[in-house]
Amino acid sequence: MKKNYTIPIIVMILLFGMISFVTNLASPMGDILKNQFTIPNWQGTLGVFANFIAYALMGIPAGNLLQKRGYKSTALIAVAVGFLGVGIQLVSGLVGSFGVYLLGALVAGFSMCLLNTVVNPMLNRLGGGGNKGNQLIQFGGTFNSLCGTAVIVITGLLIPSIVDARISDTFPLMYTAMAIFALAFVVILLTNIPENTDDQSSDRPDIRSLPLKGLFDYRHFVLGAIAIFIYVGVEVGTPNILNKWLQNPDLDILSETLDDDDIAASVTGFYWLLMLVGRLIGGVIGAKVSARRMLSVAAAAACVLVVLAIFIPASVKVQFLGFNGANGFGFNLIPLSAALLVCVGLCTSVMWGGIFNLAVEGLGSYTERASGLFMALVCGGGILPLAMNGVVDIFGPAGYMPSYWIVVAGFAYILFYAIAGSKPKTVK
Repeated sequence: MKKNYTIPIIVMILLFGMISFVTNLASPMGDILKNQFTIPNWQGTLGVFANFIAYALMGIPAGNLLQKRGYKSTALIAVAVGFLGVGIQLVSGLVGSFGVYLLGALVAGFSMCLLNTVVNPMLNRLGGGGNKGNQLIQFGGTFNSLCGTAVIVITGLLIPSIVDARISDTFPLMYTAMAIFALAFVVILLTNIPENTDDQSSDRPDIRSLPLKGLFDYRHFVLGAIAIFIYVGVEVGTPNILNKWLQNPDLDILSETLDDDDIAASVTGFYWLLMLVGRLIGGVIGAKVSARRMLSVAAAAACVLVVLAIFIPASVKVQFLGFNGANGFGFNLIPLSAALLVCVGLCTSVMWGGIFNLAVEGLGSYTERASGLFMALVCGGGILPLAMNGVVDIFGPAGYMPSYWIVVAGFAYILFYAIAGSKPKTVK
């Protein structure tokens, strides 16, 4: 009799969304921390840094834990850690402690790394593998993008003024996250999850017996690992700086709107929404367009968009759909540069899959090891935005656009990787 996994599938898709929900909450929280504790931009970004540096610490151990304990146990641990991490962040709002918030962000990052490690393969198994399993993963990815968009927009709605914002203003989001984690824990605990015990072939080596250093014999993997580090950094850094730029009271970029904070949040949210659109398009054309060509076009387009955004004056404005306080949703004037940076989301949407596919080509039994190392290098999402905010602190309000040269350099490297660096080649 075929088992029905409808409920755990729904829970896994919810957790897929929670990865983006919790991760993206760290970005607007940086603005809240900056104003509540009167700290520079780079320190406000330490929450994002802590969230992503957790991947560097947990990436490889997460893969080992999944292999040793299985899907169900790893998922339960991930959910419990996520509940704890968000709970610590909630406590930081109650006691008004910057250090406690950073601890919570780090713990939440451990959970996100574990969830990323387990959710994809678990959805695939719950779907029975093959096309059905892949379809479930695509649904999960779509919900992931929706939650990434929602958390940015909702944060803007919850905060009447970013200058007066406090951690406690985001409590409704934290309560929601903790409730979903609690529900997910109970459902997973009561559900029989198919494990991977029968997948090991007798002639296939245990991945733990393969030396990690053997991966570095593959030049295209080494260059791809660097590309993943850079990709996550520019993916997170682009909307992070955009939101800060639009909300900066000294610049008054959105002077012709009624509610600057709401407009900034909704405009930035469109970046993540376009990532959803891009993923859907990538899924449709993926069977006909090679990963190398798709990545090349996306990286080249991203370079052009960001360079144009840097040079076009903020005074050049266009109509853009956004939320404007009491006026609700409608078209408002925003800088053309902001609209171009939002469009970068279409480009970044397909980069993870393209880089991963090209980097693991021909790795054979090393593929699982590569996946663990890739997860560790997601820490780029904390390091590059930190560097970009450092540029802003050095140059002041005039430093927002110059900080995007870091993004241009990142996309240029990804373009190089797509064109030349991804060609399979060993260094032996």
